[in-house]
Amino acid sequence: MGETTRRDFLKQMAATGAVVAGFPEVLSAAESLVGASPSKSRVVIATDREVLRGNGEVVADVLQKMLDRGIAKLTGSRTAVEGWKKLFKPSDVVGIKVNCLFGKGVSTRPEVAQAVVRGLIAAGVKPDNIIIWDRSTSDLVKVGYKPNSGSGVKCYGDDGDWGPLLEQGAFKGRITKVISERITALVNVPILKTHGLTGISNALKNHYGSFDNPGSHHSNHCNPAMADFNSLPVVKRKTRLVIVDALRPQYDGGPGFKGDAQWDLWSLILGTDPVAVDYQGLQIIQEQRAKAGLPAIKPEVTAWLQSAQERGVGTCDPSKIEVLRV
Repeated sequence: MGETTRRDFLKQMAATGAVVAGFPEVLSAAESLVGASPSKSRVVIATDREVLRGNGEVVADVLQKMLDRGIAKLTGSRTAVEGWKKLFKPSDVVGIKVNCLFGKGVSTRPEVAQAVVRGLIAAGVKPDNIIIWDRSTSDLVKVGYKPNSGSGVKCYGDDGDWGPLLEQGAFKGRITKVISERITALVNVPILKTHGLTGISNALKNHYGSFDNPGSHHSNHCNPAMADFNSLPVVKRKTRLVIVDALRPQYDGGPGFKGDAQWDLWSLILGTDPVAVDYQGLQIIQEQRAKAGLPAIKPEVTAWLQSAQERGVGTCDPSKIEVLRV
């Protein structure tokens, strides 16, 4: 993860008007997490061929074991619970950002989000302090999520109720109140697929559901607007974990559904560096495109990776990325 000063973070939080319980504790946790970053960004790929039945149904207990192995390996822990506790505190309010815009098959599966919820609860995070969200409640519903704004784990969309206007570089928009006001920590849970403008849709692109005017930020393959949004201190410093739904990625025709361009990878991709996770996702897509006889995604289409690296969001330098498989 790139460096952001305490002063920059406090300045950004003041600009957003964010109010979170236990703020000094959250800041300390975020700083310690950044300070503990290893020389290489670790990306873990957890795989089990038994996670999907023949009809594509997810086997929840297999998925949970995959996630548990991945968290333990990512954090260098003996157990998954120990790993979750390294990343989250019982006092945290955690947002889980999913991607549901284009419907079933190319959206974050509810089973993946629920596996994350179970991990957070194991770390001591209260169910009332967990929010699964996306841009629209209707998008969540069409994928199979059950809205809830009452007690327990929350699940809802922004539905036009946006927070403060922020400007940074090529980004100018009103960001979700979930990030600016409600949470102390963020788990980015995208689905791996191609995108006609950005080459792939994964961790960084998932946040195009986190502000009010994504259509205004699509020029030049979303570069550098996508990098600029993800480099906002309020976004970068709250991002604790990325977990990619890579059970059945899509190597062509995205971001909409194209069933004949999907394949069983039976995997989750985990990391704390969203740029490294996106770089590895791109390599997976490129490899599958080559197997299918399709041209590689051109470097200029994914130049946002380099822009994000330059802004301190993470690294896309393969010599600084450690890929582990479990």
